[in-house]
Parts: sequence; structure tokens; C-alpha cells
Amino acid sequence: MAKHIGIVACSAEGAALCYRTLCAEAPALMGEHLHPEVSMHTYPLAQYMVHIRSGNWGEVAALMRSSAEKLASIGARLAICPDNTIHQAFDLAAAESPISWLHIADAVAQEAREQQYKLLGIIGTRYLMTGPVYPTRLAKNDIDCEIPEPSDREKIDQIIFKELVNGIFKEESRIYFNEVIRKLKNKGCDAVVLGCTEIPLLVDPKDCPLPVLDSTRLLARAALKESLESP
Repeated sequence: MAKHIGIVACSAEGAALCYRTLCAEAPALMGEHLHPEVSMHTYPLAQYMVHIRSGNWGEVAALMRSSAEKLASIGARLAICPDNTIHQAFDLAAAESPISWLHIADAVAQEAREQQYKLLGIIGTRYLMTGPVYPTRLAKNDIDCEIPEPSDREKIDQIIFKELVNGIFKEESRIYFNEVIRKLKNKGCDAVVLGCTEIPLLVDPKDCPLPVLDSTRLLARAALKESLESP
């Protein structure tokens, strides 16, 4: 039996993409119309943002852990969180969790290592781009990272919170993201991490200046693999 996967959601669009990926890609491994049991719980994004803006990561972790507890109570045995930013509270959330967790940056790092990437551009919320989530996890795999310039970080953050999390995907925003990614390429990056789980809904790998590491789908695939392989 596959492990029941619990999705600790934060923002709706990224969580929905993660869920769809799990269900869409599982049949190739399990058989027609099959996928692991999947459940989701999410507090409103606004509740998270109060604590993120104040830098209170302990309270962010408390929300994540509460979601995991609710999911565990209905049978989930594995937790994933399709939100890069709140992984800054991951260690606190996982420490007292009733079920095991997978870290989104570990899923990205594994793919980067397999592709032999050495310098990754990171795009996401300003909290993520300037935070420890990716530098810490990538360093364990001897992978370096680079972030956009301050003005680009500010505009990326604005697009994420004013557009992407609300399901708004504008062509001019896609073009702008590609321009930022091109700048990262000029800095020597050999791939870019789509480090907000909504960005894969905007950026098209076919015309992106760098190979993309889609954190949302990579996490879903890692969870699917863990669900099927672990006893």
C-alpha cells in the first residue's frame, strides 16, 4: 500500500499544482487511475503572512505543525509543503510532527545534483531569495546559488503576491521573469530554481533562458516516490 500523503498547503495555486501533479503522474507508476491517497489542509495565506512579515517563524511552524497533526489524524503518513518561503520554519515544524516530512529544497537539490548543475539562480518571494532555505540545503550538495538584484527582487515579490497567488498570470510578467533569469544566466548560473510554487504556472521552460528546476513538481515527484518505496 502506498503511503497516504498529506499536503500542508499555504497558497492555493501552488498547492493545487502539487496535488494535480501527484494525481496525474502516479498512474504511470501505479496503473490507470491510481495514485496514493492524498489529503490537504491549509490555513488562510493571510494567517501565515502576519507571522512571515514579522519574522515570527515559530508561529509559522506552529501553523504548519497544526496542519500536519490534522492530516495525521485522518491517516496521512507523509507530509509535504508546496510553499518554499515557509520552509524557513521547516525544522521547527518537523521536530514535533507526528508524521515525517520531505523538504522541498532537498527535492530540488537532488535533481540539480543529477543534472550536474553547480550554480543555481533562485527566484521566489523576497523572504525566500534573501533567506536560508536554499543556501543551506544546496551547500550540503556542494551547489552554490545566486539571487537577483534588489530592484528585481522587489518586483518579483510584488508580482507573486499581487498576481500569481491570486491566479493571475500576465504575459508582461512572464517576459519580465525571463529577463531576470537572463541576468542570472549572465552571472554564470546554469539553471534556475522556480522557488515560488506558483512560478511554474507562469514561466514556460520552452522559452526560459535557463533550464528550470520546478520546485512544485519536483516535490510532488519526491513525495510520490517516497510514498511508493517506503514501508
